[in-house]
Formats: sequence, C-alpha cells, structure tokens
Amino acid sequence: MRRLNRSRPEATSDQVRMTETMGYQAALARVQALIKAGDFTLALEQVDAILEVHPRDAKSNYLRAIALRHLNRLDEAIERLEALAQGTSDVPVIHQELGHALHAAGRIDEAVVALREAVQLNPKLATSWKLLGDSLTGEGNEAEASEAYRQAMIATHTHPGILKALDLVREERYGMAEGICRDYLKRHPTDVTVIRLLAEIGLRLGVKGDPEILLEDCLALAPDFHLARNTYANALSQAQKYEQAMAEIDYLEKADPANPSHSILAAAIEVMIGNYEAAVRRYTDLTLRFPQHAQLHNSHGHALKTLGRQAEAIAAYRRAIATRPGMGEPYWNLANLKTFRFTDEDVLEMRTMIDGDQLSNSDFFHLCFALGKGLEDQAEYADSFHFYELGNARKKELEGYDADETTAETSALIEQCRRGLFEGKEDWGSPAADPIFIVGLPRSGSTLLEQILASHSMVDGTSELREMMAIARRLGGKRNRDDESLYPGVLAELTEGQCRELGEEYIEKTRIQRGDAPFFIDKMPNNFQHIALTSLILPGAKIIDARRHPMATCFSGFKQLFAAGQSFTYGQEDVARYWADYARLMDHWDTVLPGKVLRVNYEAVVADLESEVRRVLAYCELPFEASCLSFHETDRPVRTASSEQVRQPLYASAVEQWQHFDEHLAPMRGVLEARIREYEAA
Repeated sequence: MRRLNRSRPEATSDQVRMTETMGYQAALARVQALIKAGDFTLALEQVDAILEVHPRDAKSNYLRAIALRHLNRLDEAIERLEALAQGTSDVPVIHQELGHALHAAGRIDEAVVALREAVQLNPKLATSWKLLGDSLTGEGNEAEASEAYRQAMIATHTHPGILKALDLVREERYGMAEGICRDYLKRHPTDVTVIRLLAEIGLRLGVKGDPEILLEDCLALAPDFHLARNTYANALSQAQKYEQAMAEIDYLEKADPANPSHSILAAAIEVMIGNYEAAVRRYTDLTLRFPQHAQLHNSHGHALKTLGRQAEAIAAYRRAIATRPGMGEPYWNLANLKTFRFTDEDVLEMRTMIDGDQLSNSDFFHLCFALGKGLEDQAEYADSFHFYELGNARKKELEGYDADETTAETSALIEQCRRGLFEGKEDWGSPAADPIFIVGLPRSGSTLLEQILASHSMVDGTSELREMMAIARRLGGKRNRDDESLYPGVLAELTEGQCRELGEEYIEKTRIQRGDAPFFIDKMPNNFQHIALTSLILPGAKIIDARRHPMATCFSGFKQLFAAGQSFTYGQEDVARYWADYARLMDHWDTVLPGKVLRVNYEAVVADLESEVRRVLAYCELPFEASCLSFHETDRPVRTASSEQVRQPLYASAVEQWQHFDEHLAPMRGVLEARIREYEAA
C-alpha cells in the first residue's frame, strides 16, 4: 500500500503509550466504540495514537476518515479515503465511506461514482444503495434512483414475498406486486418500508387518493422516515395539492438539510405549476450550495431558458460542462436552444469525446445529437447526418419501440370509435368550452400556434398537459405491463354522468396551469389519439391539428432528442410509419366528427400569417387581435424545444431544411411517398 498523507496533529505521548499498552486490537475496538457512541473528537485522538505506532494501517486510516467526516473536516476525509481506495480498490466500505464524504461535501457527481463502485463490489450495502438513490434523484435520474431504492430494500428485507414483489415492480407488473404487498401488510401492518413500496406502486398505477393515505399512515408510524416523506410530497404534487407538498418539503429541508433531493423536488414542483421565477431562485440557491453538482446547473439552465433568459441559460449549461467534462446532456441543451451556435473548439471537443468511446449511453447519444446540430449549422450536412444517425441508432436500441404496436393501436381506435359512438351524445360531458387542444406530431408547428393564440388577451398558454393521457390510461385499466388495455373499447360503456365527471376532472386538474383568461391551450401533441375521448367529455373544446410537410416533420423529429417519450422518432421508418398512422387516424376523425378539428398547415402560416391567424381565431370564436401577429414579442414561458424560435419573427428558411439531407432519407421517403404527393397536391 502507498504511504498515506499524514496531515494530522501529533498524538500525545500518553496516548501513544496507552495504545502500546492496550495493544493494537483493543485500541482499534475502542475507536470503533467511540465512533458508534458519537464521540468523534475522542475517536480521532485515539486513532491518531494508533497511527503513530502503525502509520500505514488501512483500518485505522479508514476509521480516521470516518471521524473526520463526522467532524465536518471533509477535505481531509476525502483525501485519506481516495488514497485508501487507490491502495485497496476492492474494499467496498472504503468506496461507501468516500461516497458519503463526497456527498456531504456537495460533490454529488463524484459521490455517485464512488457509491456505484461500492455496490458493484458488494450489492448488499443498503446504505450505499439508499444514498445512491438520493443522489440520483437529485440528478434527475428517476428510473435509476428507483432501482437503487429497490436494491436497498432487497438488501435489508428478508421476506421472500416482498423480494418477489420488488422483482415484479422492476418488471412493471404492478398489479401482482400490489397484491403481494397488501397480503403481507395484513400480517405485518407496521412494516413502513412495505407501506411506502405499496404507495409507490399506487403512484405508478395512477390510483387516486390511496397512495396519500398509505403514506400518511407510514409517517404516523415513522415520522423520521425521510424517503417516505419525500414520496408523500411527490404524491401530493401529483394530486395537485401543491401547498401541502411544499409544506412536507419544508419539513424535510430542515430535518435532512444535507440531502439536496428535497429542494430539487420543490424546484420541480415550481416548474410543474409554472412558477419559473420561483424555480430559478431555488436552483440559484442550490447551485451556490452544491457548486460541484452538474445536473443542478443543467436544470437551472432549463428554467432560465423557459423564461427566455438565454444568455444566463447558456452560462448555466457551460457551468454544467465545466463541472462534469464529458457530460453530454448540457451540450445537447445548448444545441436545443436552436438559435445557439457552437464554436469550432466545441465541435472538436465533442468529436474527441465521441471517438474516445468511453462514454455512457446517455452521454454518447446526447453528444451525437448535439454534434449533428453543430455540424448542420456549419452546413456540413454529410457529417451532420452521420452523427444524427449514430445518436438515433443508440437511442433506438435502448427504447425498444415497436411500430407494429402503434399501427395496431391506430386500427383499434378506428374500429372502435365509429360514428355511432358519438350519436346522441353531443351534450354529454362538461359544458366547459375553456380548452383549446393543439394536436399533431412534435416539430410540426404546434408551439408556433400556441404562441400565436397565447398572445391573445382571452387565452392562456400552458404547456403539454398530461391530464387527458392520464384519464385515457386510467380508463385502460392496465395494472401490469403485459395486460390488454380496455381503452378505447371502454369509451362505449361510459355513461352521461361519467363523461361529465371526467370532463370536470380535466378542467379542475388543469386549473393550476392557467391564469385568469377564459380560455387556455393544451398542446400535448399525442392527444390526437384521444379526440374521441375529448369529444365525449369536453364537447365544447376546440381542437387544432398542427400539420407540416411529412418529410419536414419526420426529419425534424429524427434529429430531435426528446427529454421523454416520442420513442418512435429514433428510426427513419419508425417515424415515417408513425406519421402515416397519425394521418390515417386524423382522416378518420374528420369522417366521424366532421368539422370538429381545424387543420392548420405550417407552410401556410409562414406564407400568409395574417390570413391563417384570422382563420384560427374565427374557429376558436375569438375576436381578432393584432397582438397575435406579433407573437414573438409575447413575454411568457415556453417549455418546448421551439422556445427560442417562437421568440423570433417567422422565417421561411426552416420550411425546406430537410432537403439538405434528402439523399440520406430514402427509407423515410419510401414509407411516406403517397402521403407526400397528397400533401403537396393539397
């Protein structure tokens, strides 16, 4: 073992003599007892005496690091533990302690690396799994964080039924896992870890009310179970009980101040309800407290971008890159500003990192998409396409999208939502005429239409709201990943009262997103699949189909890396087939609900803005306002990838941008050939 840095006070001669008298093992046991009792100052004095006699002893140096960490002498603890980790790389508790020290020092990214090493060496280290889950929650990596918490429970729970339930959760077979947990809790009603697990299953299934009740019971039994309280705050936020959620987070921030995941959840809730200024203030505070936390700088950049504070957003993304070189996401976020341009040095750095082949999957595909955009801006189209293709190939492999499933789902919607479904139900549902839905495919001009409408004094812009999709998912009744959905067949079974109740639920749940205007926009593109549901529960709602040239839409989707969802975009044939299924379904809605949906072509808006704006406003039964023509001057948060573009006047150059790549797009064009002719002839 290498000689350790002995930057420590000299032990007194009495302590050294006592150590020699006691013997090494007894002295070491005394240090361990002092640490267990929380007397870290005396433990440090005793271990220093041991190290005077045995300066290279790994156990003593390890115990010294523990004492230093608890005395908040974090730099000294980290230095000692890093030396130990180099000399004894296969000892998991050293990496675990290093992870704790780094986390306490706010060096979250490095803590994650150390903790991953610890659990790789010993998967039974529940403490490491728990802290890894906390750290990854702060990183915004919810899937891996959930897996870490699951592993922590596996390491501590011995009941075979619960171990089986944890495996079922991993396999997304939530209904079966729920049954096992409920049966177990009948016999063990005070097992708070299983109560929290059952509540988490309920949240994933979208069960209303039950997760909150379970977590209230859990916290009554164990008020200091911080993970359960964090889950409770999350459940309250999903139920739109935001004030209660923030009160729980306030408690956690006081009780568990070293864990940034609580404050990060609070910032995410502020974003969820559209309080971006408050979110920026929280992220600013967090980045000052944890300056070595790259993901915090990244999230700070998102909030600043949404407010249109582009220069500050760029600076935040740059800080993320400086904090964690090789992190791909902030490079992509810079590219995703659309109006940003990389320097030659940026492009070279991205090429070097990609060629180095030492990147995680996430960093690799983020960098590929970012470099593709950087090279496209430099008109290096062949190279640009090469990196778009590399990024898409990696992402497609990870997503596992099946185009045949989408085609089958589309056919089911057409088969089960015929004209008879709507006959005699024109007055069912909620009478509210507040919502204006903008549907279509991503990158088809929906954000532009939203910005135009949100510039009207009678319309609030919101975001891509998930409420309609949540209602559809709940009606589907799936409790396990492989279950067959009851949706859309269940629509024929809805009563008039149920339709009204669902419509009122949608209006109530979206209220938090709105201002004081009488109308508001929901621009979730995927709602084109739910026009039957929308018509039944909100018959007075307006629906606008944002349409763009098939090749322009599909290529724009292909070169866009989405934060979540839209898994169909990562293959040329997949995205083209999805567009074809979408167009087929929209044709069906036009047949069974004539006049219900207004189609607006992006190219027509670019060619004659005023005529198209007047047509849209007339359909929405809104008076003309000139502010809709100067939409780019509207000061409002914009969350989507087009946030910077819609703050600029309209320009025609993007309309045919895909043609620069036409020679590479034969698979896409082959699927869309008939639809292209139809679109260009219209």
